[in-house]
Amino acid sequence: MTLTYQRYFNNGVTTRLTRAEQAGRNRELVLDAARRVFLARGYAGATVEAIADEAGFSKGVVYSQFDGKADLLLTLLDERIAERAAQNARLVEAGTGWEALVALLHVQDRRLADDADWARLLIEFRVLAARDPELNARYAAAHRRTVDALADCVVAAYAKAGAQPPAAPRLLAEFMFAVTSGLTLERAADPAALPQEPLEDLARRLLGVPSP
Repeated sequence: MTLTYQRYFNNGVTTRLTRAEQAGRNRELVLDAARRVFLARGYAGATVEAIADEAGFSKGVVYSQFDGKADLLLTLLDERIAERAAQNARLVEAGTGWEALVALLHVQDRRLADDADWARLLIEFRVLAARDPELNARYAAAHRRTVDALADCVVAAYAKAGAQPPAAPRLLAEFMFAVTSGLTLERAADPAALPQEPLEDLARRLLGVPSP
């Protein structure tokens, strides 16, 4: 007989979940809890115990789904990479002429302003991972996917503008991510550092985008 689990909705209606459905639900609850704990405590300060408590589970439930703290963060990162790559692709598709490339510049800065805690968390994790060859290899693979996806959008954006990139698209994508990382650190020390308007003007010049 197939094992089932119960789930109760606010309206009092009860449905039954199969083992696989319950496992999937638990996984999402653990990931949501991990995101909250990581953002609140940072990577070093987060623990599997704290994540399990936040999710309302035992540590055993967490370890049944993930190998540990690093696996949790890398899973969150994979989800974020896919989400942002899709957003970037939609921005480029919707833009005309140089608008597509400008939209990519705008969204990078907006994400940094709206999600600075995540940007700092990722820098913290990258520094720690650099001391662990196996973990660093996993992060590097994820980062390559991030850069490759942005480079594809850069190619599409310049094509819409009828122009050639001033450098290899992947190099431009790496440059954009490097600027974002640097901005994160500078604004952590001084929130007023590198204001958006002059920084965007500089980025336009470097990328060969005509002035508005």
